[in-house]
Amino acid sequence: MNPISNPDTPKVSATEIQRLIAGELSLPSRLGHTFLLLVSLGMTGVIGTLWLTEPSLPARTQIAFALMVTIGLSWVAYAVWVLTRRRVLLAGHRIIAARMAVTFSALFAAGFAILGVWGPSSRVGFSAATFGLLMLAVAIGLLMHARKQFARLLERRQVLEVKLARRAG
Repeated sequence: MNPISNPDTPKVSATEIQRLIAGELSLPSRLGHTFLLLVSLGMTGVIGTLWLTEPSLPARTQIAFALMVTIGLSWVAYAVWVLTRRRVLLAGHRIIAARMAVTFSALFAAGFAILGVWGPSSRVGFSAATFGLLMLAVAIGLLMHARKQFARLLERRQVLEVKLARRAG
């Protein structure tokens, strides 16, 4: 079916489109990203402080702390980016967050799988790797959903652009 002649597509005026474009990030989204920022900063601060105050930690623990601090700083940067944009991001930010979640979950699962093979306790390593695979599956599902939502929004935008062009022409 042609999306332009789709009867399910809502009729939107140019004023409404301008209002949507000029709109800011919704309050629940701002609160959620502020919460993400605070939690990420807190986690990164605690792990970073522990890492810096314990110089005699084993090498693999130092590597794990470095990775956790990097992941925490990545989430901080993401939250700051979303909050400073203050605009409706049209699902692009969800794709970025889901990609980060896929990457970090894959790192978690791979790290614990390696620990299961070469670490002192294979049962703990493989149990954590299994949990990591579960997190990875959820993250992949979120990424697929975000991509579908983004595609729907792009399609709707194209329909609205055609309608506006017809009215203007």
